[in-house]
Amino acid sequence: MEGTNIPDELTYHEPSPRSNTERRGTLFMTARVVSTIFTPFMVPFIAFFLLFFFTYLRIMPLQYKLTVLALVYCFTILLPMLGIYLFQKINGWGIHGLSNRKQRFVPYGLTLLSYLGCYLTMYRIHLPRYMCGIILATMICMIICSLINFRLKISTHMASSGMMVGGLLSYSFIFQFNPVGWLCFFILLSGMLGSARIILRQHTLNEVGGGFLVGLFCGVIGILFI
Repeated sequence: MEGTNIPDELTYHEPSPRSNTERRGTLFMTARVVSTIFTPFMVPFIAFFLLFFFTYLRIMPLQYKLTVLALVYCFTILLPMLGIYLFQKINGWGIHGLSNRKQRFVPYGLTLLSYLGCYLTMYRIHLPRYMCGIILATMICMIICSLINFRLKISTHMASSGMMVGGLLSYSFIFQFNPVGWLCFFILLSGMLGSARIILRQHTLNEVGGGFLVGLFCGVIGILFI
């Protein structure tokens, strides 16, 4: 009725659209989470995990699988991350201290030494060649990325994604299985990770694409042909 006062709390208000700043903040935070979770250090561990639990190697004793996974975790994740953390603390660098490619050489060297120790340990305990090939392919990828870094900057995150795709293709030839489902998953994951690196302004499109191609090459060559 005319003249009737309706309380404000009962009045319908159309929700205001989210501001561009809020959308950018959400997108940036999502990209940061994706970039943090899918670090290059996770590639060998994930590869061994998939081998042990999603191929015929799942018939191996659980103790054997856990021992190898613990070995891989210590040499490829724990020791490199600990070394890089201490290196950053000694130099007083923050979270973005390694964004400059010239500052990455020492962390690359520390990580490469840790991976070399993992490879030699695997060789001494007589693990199969197709297992050692994961570590070997990763070392080759790290060396190539280090050499390219003298002139250019490429994404090591995308190199790790390319290695997962290349490794999947290689193992599909070795074990004779259809990789289409997993291949679609890792390609989608690579696209998501590459987008996250661009959103965070850590890399350009060329650096993302170049990193993926380097990783793809190393994943195929390191496992199938070396």
